[in-house]
Amino acid sequence: MTDQLPMFPLNAVVYPGVSLPLRVFEDRYRALVHHLLRIDDPAERLFGSVAIREGYEVGDHGAQSLFRVGVRLQLTEVESHTDGTFDIVAVGRDRIQLDRLRTSEAYPVGEVTDLPEGETDVPPEVVARARATFAAYRQVLREIASDPLDGALPQDPVYLSWTLAACAPLPMAERQELLEAPDAAERLMLVTDLLRSELQAMNVITSLPATEVARTRWSPN
Repeated sequence: MTDQLPMFPLNAVVYPGVSLPLRVFEDRYRALVHHLLRIDDPAERLFGSVAIREGYEVGDHGAQSLFRVGVRLQLTEVESHTDGTFDIVAVGRDRIQLDRLRTSEAYPVGEVTDLPEGETDVPPEVVARARATFAAYRQVLREIASDPLDGALPQDPVYLSWTLAACAPLPMAERQELLEAPDAAERLMLVTDLLRSELQAMNVITSLPATEVARTRWSPN
């Protein structure tokens, strides 16, 4: 079923369950926030985001090419400033596929379809390997920088897969691959392999991981 959502393309991949802080200052995205604030029910203050494959988040030219798979987000916190800008926080709800983007309105509007998570029984050994690999990565990173995650890992395999994806030190293409994985089992296997590769590299030279979505405040518009 096709739906319409205000769209906020980003130079980052966002995952369901991840909190996303944003500084909003460009006119089209300020208009988007004003639109959302006019919705009485906070649960319906929804917009979409897809990662920019090529192009920019700001300026006249904007995004030239977008990934098609993204996330529906819910606006949860808003702080307005006297200069008309906003600091907001949104939380990823579920995956969407962007079928068409309209840019002729006050803010971008996407025609999207739902992309539900595939239902599968995740083998316990897949979960155990993922948790153990992340525990090793977490311990190494604590020694050279800081803990990549606040708190304990989720027990549910689906939420676990999204949490590890958000914390994994990956470039854009690999982060998008995790978002597009059809189910939690495949996502956990992918992120386990990627974290093991990172651990091998860190044993050769101490390095910091790529910026993670859940911990960084951007000015992406």
